[in-house]
Amino acid sequence: MLDAASGPGRRKLVEVDGLKMYFPITAGIFRTRVGDVKAVDDVTFDIYEGETLGLVGESGCGKSTCGRAVLRLYTPTAGSVRIDGREIATLDQKDLRGLRPTMQMVFQDPQASLNPRMTVAAIIGEPLSEHTDLTRAEKLARIYELMDAVGLNRNFANRYPHEFSGGQRQRIGIARALALNPKFIVCDEPIAALDVSIQAQVVNLLEELQDRLGLTYLFISHDLSMVRHIADRVAVMYLGRIVELAPRDALYQQPLHPYTQALLSAVPEPDPEVETERRRIILTGDVPSPSNPPMGCNFCTRCPRVMDLCRREKPAFRELAPGHMAACHLYNDTNETVGPATATEASQSIQQGE
Repeated sequence: MLDAASGPGRRKLVEVDGLKMYFPITAGIFRTRVGDVKAVDDVTFDIYEGETLGLVGESGCGKSTCGRAVLRLYTPTAGSVRIDGREIATLDQKDLRGLRPTMQMVFQDPQASLNPRMTVAAIIGEPLSEHTDLTRAEKLARIYELMDAVGLNRNFANRYPHEFSGGQRQRIGIARALALNPKFIVCDEPIAALDVSIQAQVVNLLEELQDRLGLTYLFISHDLSMVRHIADRVAVMYLGRIVELAPRDALYQQPLHPYTQALLSAVPEPDPEVETERRRIILTGDVPSPSNPPMGCNFCTRCPRVMDLCRREKPAFRELAPGHMAACHLYNDTNETVGPATATEASQSIQQGE
């Protein structure tokens, strides 16, 4: 694991600036564009080499869309995405294909992401066929090497996906993602479709591979406990925007944004005495539609600390403590950056319901 701020001098492998991903809404017989679903709305973050950035939030907040847009599986509406120093947001398909080995994805549902008509060897070997000139023998040797790396028996190479358990299918997906020696992998809720007993095995495998191969992860999940285990820094997303980004320990111990505090308050404590005394933050109302987000702060319709300013102006995403960024007017008494002590005091007052 990296230190809290990813350390000075660490190289930024992924740089996302002002990323927007809008999906058009059409109506009428001529399919006239009448609006947009703002799935990702002005998202900015960096991921350092060898780091795991956790991206969390409730279902429908735009996490998976953000991950796919970063890899150019979707063409972004606006913004910049640089991976290993190359701008990919505006690359044509021919040039983008040459960068595919650098960036890969592990999908959420291992059953849906594997072709049921292909054997394990064919699934893992497909990237090798598309992007390399390996001979048949070299390709088979590489397939066996990848199966060994993710803990799959070589004797299963000619079996089909339906013959495996969920955890084994996810290992197949991970082996396929590793085939071209990528630097950056987006893990899109890789444990969400697995039994609890299998989740830890898959996460431990991802950590082991990261240590051995020097991988960089964007780990998308709604499992806050698992993100706390694997991530170095955590970004919290709500209705298409990142509301807080901080080192893991700082975010879990001293969350600043009211939404982050509500989200973390829902995580059960294993200690019964602590659990009985813990105060839950219950949010009222429903999540607004991404096709018609509120003016100002996206969270203003559900925030227990909402002010008039929140309904008028979008809060700036600013650094409130070293490495700890949030977008909230509670820390915006002046136009200057709020100091760490002030941010801590404000966070405590929110948690105490003052």
